[in-house]
Amino acid sequence: MATYFDPKSWSPLRAVDLGKRLFEQSWLEQWIAVTTSWVDPVADLGAGTVTALMPDALMTVLSEGILSRFGGQEVSATLLGHDLHATLQVLKVRRRGAHFQTKTVLSRLRWDDHPIEAVTVIAHGVRLIPGVPTKVRTARLDLDGTVTTAALVGWINTQPLDWQLEVDDSGLIRAKHRRRRLTALVDASVTDNRVTVDLHRATWFGLRVPRRMIGTPALLLEQLPNQARIVHATRDGDLVRFRIELPEITGSFDLAQIRSAIVTGTTLIVF
Repeated sequence: MATYFDPKSWSPLRAVDLGKRLFEQSWLEQWIAVTTSWVDPVADLGAGTVTALMPDALMTVLSEGILSRFGGQEVSATLLGHDLHATLQVLKVRRRGAHFQTKTVLSRLRWDDHPIEAVTVIAHGVRLIPGVPTKVRTARLDLDGTVTTAALVGWINTQPLDWQLEVDDSGLIRAKHRRRRLTALVDASVTDNRVTVDLHRATWFGLRVPRRMIGTPALLLEQLPNQARIVHATRDGDLVRFRIELPEITGSFDLAQIRSAIVTGTTLIVF
């Protein structure tokens, strides 16, 4: 069975040693000189001088460099037009046949200013295609994460809906219709893009309304960004635990920019 490999063996002692060496000028100059090889062979792609091992070398250097620079620290990135800020906890890579699989664990994530407590991203069928720019393709992304109910409600309230939502003291969701003076106390879950609402209580102008008089049909979420599929999303106390699947995604990055970002600790950019 294939297992995740880590170029630095992910040892805390090695990480400390690496951190010390990172700020030694001689080691830094050596590292920059070595990583210049990221760009030089790429420029010769048209001449057919790059071997089939180039993607392996790129993946190793990228994962090693990013984890060495940002492991346990906040990383800033621009991913396909979205701003991301998070603490990088884990970055692992393993080869699966002709492609790679990566595992990334992020905490205290802000995605376009939307806070997410933690997310684990498994990228399947990852391929690096050397070039200028270098392309990266994934056959599928699996995202498992947690978000606070309050943060999720805050995001939903930015959408053009007829309901204004807030978190009740009980942990349930209080939904107020913007025009009909109808208030409902509900819980909700998502399975395969289908939202199911569980009605606990409803009032109209302050008068209790029998639950049987209010229909709560399931709602199908269609045309989600990037053809996403919400496998499940359920409330657990003040958190919502979710799993989302994304189909094939293609991005590009400039090796010189990535190298510079790792050395200086600035923003990583994938476009």
